[in-house]
Amino acid sequence: MSNPPVRADFPVLRPIATRWMDNDHYGHVNNVAYYSYFDTAVNGWLIEATGTDIRTLPAIGLVVETGCSYFKPLSFPDALEVGLGIERLGKSSITYRLAIFREGDDTAAAAGRFVHVYVDAQSRQTTAIPEVIRAAAAKLSAPR
Repeated sequence: MSNPPVRADFPVLRPIATRWMDNDHYGHVNNVAYYSYFDTAVNGWLIEATGTDIRTLPAIGLVVETGCSYFKPLSFPDALEVGLGIERLGKSSITYRLAIFREGDDTAAAAGRFVHVYVDAQSRQTTAIPEVIRAAAAKLSAPR
């Protein structure tokens, strides 16, 4: 990814607070924390957008792929926002496009992708995305 995305590229922005423990020895947010921000933003949005406890659905989304490009450092106590969009809505998977913005910044400090594959909660076999999730994701992927 050559250029950082901007806020206008994302239909949803979710606030995320940095934590003291997110900083590493070099004084900036460690790369692994960004994945936690992505996970928290996606699942928090899913719960809010569906009005459902997604942990109790007959199919659950497992993360099978993640990626992140970093553009500028963040540090505690920065207030952040995670931009969410849908890159691809498949039969059994959703690919999210994500970006992390320092509150007030128009350009992203980092951008990433996050892929959920839906599996049966009991058998762990791939299955269709639950309709309540699909309906919410379709709204997130709608053109702005």
